[in-house]
Amino acid sequence: MAIPQDQFDRIARDMPGFGRDPASVRRRIEAMEALLEGLFVLPGTNRRVGLDSLVGLIPVVGDFATAAMGAWIVWEARNLGMSKWQLTRMAANVSVDTLIGAIPFAGDVFDFLYKSNTKNLRIVRRHLDRHHPSTVVIDA
Repeated sequence: MAIPQDQFDRIARDMPGFGRDPASVRRRIEAMEALLEGLFVLPGTNRRVGLDSLVGLIPVVGDFATAAMGAWIVWEARNLGMSKWQLTRMAANVSVDTLIGAIPFAGDVFDFLYKSNTKNLRIVRRHLDRHHPSTVVIDA
């Protein structure tokens, strides 16, 4: 049974975090970045580790799976109306992470050190803070 688009939009609007408004998009991107880059902190190192580093340990498949999740962040940013320059920078971050991350052993160390999704979140936050100031979240 198909749901008409207007009914779906109304349901999504009523559910927090599922709308197309900038605040909902920000929350989704922040949640994906936390999943990819900061699930937990390695004891004794104070370094955040997420799925990007863990799944990247699986040769080839893991790197492309996390690349798809990183590309989703770029897609969400495109829906915010970000400039082509910003989207190009974000896509380059994901590409560098994927290409170098696919190299056995050295790529795993690179994934641990290079946080492309965190860099992309920073670009999105800068855009939202400038163009949609009502979405600003003050971290305590």
